[in-house]
Amino acid sequence: MHKLTFYPLGNADCCLIELEGGGRILFDYANTRDPEDDGDLRCDLPTLLREKLESENRESLDVLAITHLDEDHYKGMSEFFWLDHAEKYQGEDRIRIETLWVPAAAITETSLEKVEAKILQKEARYRLKKGHGIRVFSRPERLREWCEANDVSLDDRLGLITNAGQLVPELTLVEDGVEFFVHSPFAKRLNDDEVEDRNEDAIVVQATLSVQDVQTRVLLLADVTHEVLSDIVAITRDMKERPERLAWDVAELPHHCSYLALGPDKGEDKTQPVENVDWLWREQGQEHGIIVSTSKPIPLKGSDEDDDENPPHRQAANYYQGVLNDLAGNFVVTMQHPNSSSPEPCTIEIGDRKASVRKQTLSASDRATVRRTPRAG
Repeated sequence: MHKLTFYPLGNADCCLIELEGGGRILFDYANTRDPEDDGDLRCDLPTLLREKLESENRESLDVLAITHLDEDHYKGMSEFFWLDHAEKYQGEDRIRIETLWVPAAAITETSLEKVEAKILQKEARYRLKKGHGIRVFSRPERLREWCEANDVSLDDRLGLITNAGQLVPELTLVEDGVEFFVHSPFAKRLNDDEVEDRNEDAIVVQATLSVQDVQTRVLLLADVTHEVLSDIVAITRDMKERPERLAWDVAELPHHCSYLALGPDKGEDKTQPVENVDWLWREQGQEHGIIVSTSKPIPLKGSDEDDDENPPHRQAANYYQGVLNDLAGNFVVTMQHPNSSSPEPCTIEIGDRKASVRKQTLSASDRATVRRTPRAG
């Protein structure tokens, strides 16, 4: 079977995809835990990932996908991964990346402020210049100006660029048991003569995983807003043969269960989504579907957290729970799985009966590894 593991990192993202055939794909990486705080319940992500790969005698990931350049999707990556562009980021204990997936903004952005975002950009640009070990998600024409300014032949790099509406070429259902259909970044046609590029948007994909000809569909939605998600739905529905590309058995919620991924207004007790977004959740969800909120615990009504402008939002969670009630589905919040006092990584197993959350209880020693990084000395 295939496996998806979502890690308890607070409001931050990391999902490990373990393919039945041995492939290992990581969507985002955020080492958010404070090692000086014994009360921090977020997991020790680098230790867990390193131990996982070492147990499989692996020194690399097949793919690291950084969906966009927000810190809660790349924090600590320059300390954990082997980066090709500079020796200071290389060493025997670092995990290598066979292929780095980034949105076009990781190449073209000129106003990055975070040091680690700049490091990630240098790595992405280095790989694109070299012509290997990278996949950029964008319309090729959006990269032409950067390529010309850096003496890079765009025509020679076309095989490294994937546009919305296409499948990622390296991974196939026949050979790997998985395929990735790209929804974003995308271009939106405004009229007959004008196209609006959403080049700054995050990587959004539908992964289809196959076991014994049974297909399970997974939506990985990064931090898209309801406006972007609504446009993705509209574009996909316009392609009459492709609405199944938004079907889901498992869905990772956008932006840590923010109401802004549903609609413009939070609501008193339940967020009302815009029409296209409501269609995505209510019409495309499959029986026994699983929704994962990579977030802090959902606040209780009337609590101090309930007034926080930052996600997660109780009103959004109430909407998603209503969807899942109709599907007899399962709502997982990473910092509440299996409970809020002892969160553990959530593994979803995907087999010939589709997806199910694995029930697992860690030993006391395993819990210590999940939560704490040993202090030096």
